[in-house]
Amino acid sequence: MLRASISRYGVLITLLVLCLFIGIVNPVFFSFSNISNILVQATINGILAVGLTFVIITAGIDLSVGSILAFSGVVLGSFLQKGSPLPLAIFICLAIGILCGFTNGLLITAGRLPPFIATLGMMSISRGLALLYTGGRSISGFSPTFTAIADGRLFKIPVPVLIMFLVYALAFFVMKYTYLGKYIYAIGGNKEASWLSGIRVNLYITAVYSVSGLLSAIGGIILAARLNSAQPIAGMMYELDAIAAAVIGGTSLSGGKGSIIGTLIGTLILAVIKNGLNILNISSFIQQIIIGSVIVSAVILDKLKKES
Repeated sequence: MLRASISRYGVLITLLVLCLFIGIVNPVFFSFSNISNILVQATINGILAVGLTFVIITAGIDLSVGSILAFSGVVLGSFLQKGSPLPLAIFICLAIGILCGFTNGLLITAGRLPPFIATLGMMSISRGLALLYTGGRSISGFSPTFTAIADGRLFKIPVPVLIMFLVYALAFFVMKYTYLGKYIYAIGGNKEASWLSGIRVNLYITAVYSVSGLLSAIGGIILAARLNSAQPIAGMMYELDAIAAAVIGGTSLSGGKGSIIGTLIGTLILAVIKNGLNILNISSFIQQIIIGSVIVSAVILDKLKKES
């Protein structure tokens, strides 16, 4: 029974132990401003990780989220700089994210490309389009109305954090209470059996990648508002952190297994580790080694669970 409890709540226990350890070493960790900072820093990775959770549960992968974030972000920035209404600029930004994700889905389903290759190609294409669109230059100087998306607060809670929790609430509802969620798990568990049972596998896989693209665009909006700048080189390596958050949270790279709550905890674990290492004045080079080790450990544990 103890083993089952540890297996079920191990990720949450890990997060609590991490917080307790860092808080004991440096009590500043538990200050309201630091906790708020951790949540704000976790927002973009957390939102991207939701899309990756959907994708990975279907036994896929999406390496293009960081580049889609950058491309959609610079298009958003250019429209804002030209004086376009904020709702229109955001709509175009989200549409680009969906289109890029939809293209990934088509390449995988209709084109029969492996997800790794399809999304690797989109990663390069989206990054190239972002650089071509801007001439390699950043776009800056947005209105306070737009930047309020990043620095605004509602009931003392930062707006980006509220957006992240809204995304997680919607994702949790979809995965737990809708047919889409059930089909995503079924496809990841056995694609052939899902197809034979009448599930439109290609349609739902395409939908999942479209959602991942949409969430990448939302991440692009928040990042542009936070920096007051849209940069074509933004989002580099973000896909690795998002994949790590999902895997640490218990999403299996083999597909068919994972949870939105687990991904949220995985996101917070990464954010707490980074914040704690900064508080403890650990070198940024060593931080990369530690975070990489955490990711590898999570994958090894996932593999051991499957074999046991």
